[in-house]
Amino acid sequence: MEGGDRPLGAKVTVQAKPSAQGAQTKQGGVQTAVTNVPEASAPLCDFLDLKAQFAEIREEVMAAIAKVMESQLFILGSEVKLLEEEIAGMLGARHGVGCASGTDALVLAMLAVGVGEGDEVITTPFSFVATAGTIAWIRATPVFVDIDPITYNIDVTKIAAAITPRTRAIMPVHLFGLMADMAPILELAKSRNLAVIEDAAQAIGARYRGRHAGTLGDFGCFSFFPSKNLGAAGDGGLITTEKTEFDEKLRLLRMHGSKTKYHHDILGTNSRLDALQAAILRVKLRHLEKWTRGRQERAKKYRALFAERNLREFVTPPLPPPAEFAHVYNQFTIRCRRRDELREYLRLKGIPSEIYYPRALHLQPAFANLRGAAGQFPHAEAASAEVLSLPVFPELREEQQMDIVNAIAQFYAASAR
Repeated sequence: MEGGDRPLGAKVTVQAKPSAQGAQTKQGGVQTAVTNVPEASAPLCDFLDLKAQFAEIREEVMAAIAKVMESQLFILGSEVKLLEEEIAGMLGARHGVGCASGTDALVLAMLAVGVGEGDEVITTPFSFVATAGTIAWIRATPVFVDIDPITYNIDVTKIAAAITPRTRAIMPVHLFGLMADMAPILELAKSRNLAVIEDAAQAIGARYRGRHAGTLGDFGCFSFFPSKNLGAAGDGGLITTEKTEFDEKLRLLRMHGSKTKYHHDILGTNSRLDALQAAILRVKLRHLEKWTRGRQERAKKYRALFAERNLREFVTPPLPPPAEFAHVYNQFTIRCRRRDELREYLRLKGIPSEIYYPRALHLQPAFANLRGAAGQFPHAEAASAEVLSLPVFPELREEQQMDIVNAIAQFYAASAR
């Protein structure tokens, strides 16, 4: 699952400050009418404060950038090689292959294992579009399986029923930083001779039974989109694998099928991780463990605050994971009554939130050819109507968390009267 949950290459338009009297604004060349939208209070915090993160590591990052600029070596090279080795070492993977994005990581993994036209890949309908979109992009067919309503990950008890003679792979998503229940997936895949491609875009550092996300299946696919726990200053991705034959195939695929300049063994593409991005990521990697602890501490604090305010009737925060899981909280996602009204109330209070994801993939127009229907995957559809993600970045202050939970409590108290 790629990126800050907008399609790669999409134009980013900054929303104009709404006017209570109504106004005509022009953003990014697009004329937009804003009419009778109440003004929000001054922002309590950002949803993700990357400026605060950069302030902490500014000198390290600028030195790393300067080193690359002085070398004038921008395409692959030593920085990318070192990043691949360092991430693979941290995760306990045999191989790591950098690429241009998390989306490309999924595409390259499927191509490396031979998934193509006419094949089916089982995955979840509750994810960013890149999960199923990459399957469709290589002319295979995504086959959806509903989610577990507690974890939001694929319901492993329903995968076997979705397997057909055309099934080539299972693509579990480790959503929001919590790994899917991998043991039954791996057992089923082994018994049916299926590849397992982990979409670990949001889950670097997450663990399951002592093993890191991205190291249990045939491939682990990571995104370095800026909003990820380990985020670049742009796009980037990486694929982990245990098999040398897959490592070699991935390196061919990302370089137009070439080992030697102007000699092409297979048809590939251009999906190289830039040296500048690798240098920045190498700096950030040194801080990742501390940042992960910060997210985990803030998740724990949120749960305590929701319990203190006795909001269980209205809000269900993510449960502490069982001991065999380590959650890295790329998102802290609650389920709540009257979600859209609550989100607007928080906006007016200057409190940011996001909805991941407002429409399940089987109901997206892009997948109309699959003939998905409302009610087909009820847990995914219910989650899309009820989930709300709150700020959980490591620099978030305790008093800001208290203000966020207090505002949620005030909303439900007022609505109860």
